[in-house]
Amino acid sequence: MADQDIAETLHEQAMALQDEGEEAQALALYARALELDYARPVTHYNIGLIHKYQRRWVESQEANRLAVEFEPEDEASNWNLAIAATANHDWRTAREVWQRLGLAIEPGDTPIEQDFGQTPVRLNPDGDAEVVWARRIDPVRARLLNIPYADSGFRYGDIVLNDGAPVGEREVEGRVYSVFNVLELFQPSPNSTFEAELRVSGTQDVDALLQQLEAAGIAAEDWSRSVRTLCRQCSEGLPHEHHEQHDVVLDDRQPIRLIAIAGPDEQAIRQALHAWSDAQRQLTRLDCVLAAGKPH
Repeated sequence: MADQDIAETLHEQAMALQDEGEEAQALALYARALELDYARPVTHYNIGLIHKYQRRWVESQEANRLAVEFEPEDEASNWNLAIAATANHDWRTAREVWQRLGLAIEPGDTPIEQDFGQTPVRLNPDGDAEVVWARRIDPVRARLLNIPYADSGFRYGDIVLNDGAPVGEREVEGRVYSVFNVLELFQPSPNSTFEAELRVSGTQDVDALLQQLEAAGIAAEDWSRSVRTLCRQCSEGLPHEHHEQHDVVLDDRQPIRLIAIAGPDEQAIRQALHAWSDAQRQLTRLDCVLAAGKPH
């Protein structure tokens, strides 16, 4: 049997192991396949893919570089090369790849920060996933625009590295947006996450607080009415009408509300809450649930 045929058999065996989660054994077989037939772009690509999900970015970049060297037009290899280069802060390589893929990004060796529009991203896709909105600053990085739950380990304003392949969709005002899985925290924001428990006379009190915080440059969300829980199937697809069963209908007369607030200055937040309070509305609790400066 020719070396190329043996390499193909080893590659297929490695793929089966990779599908079963036996990544170390798969990598060993891929390496043996390359010893027999080094110019196998798909084998280099699969090695790079395993390293990508292991967050072994140096190894992933090298494997995808070889995959692209042997098959320059392969889109998936180019995307994973750019993702790994971005994770490694190799901006020159990332920019070269994006240009090769036809994206309007100038050459250079500085970080990319452009406006590629808003997109939903999925935090912790392999665990307790949470989908939040973010603004894309390059094809695989985005700055979080929502305040995530503290348990996620992410904060408002974090820059995250996301995968290139969409997993699921969200529809807003008739427009469908692709959801991208977050691979890791790229750059933490200076914001801490606070939970404020309020006693109010109605939704108008909450709206007044949100407007006051916005005027002060402090991010805030009414978690009592903005959070929606989805099953995994619909989270990774396009949520439809049957998700009404997942939604909690808020009674506007509900006196206790939970507000998320994000900012670097707890004193400024307390001052804004104090200015908002009166006989009809009060802050009953303010907790810092995720402090800044602790990368995920």
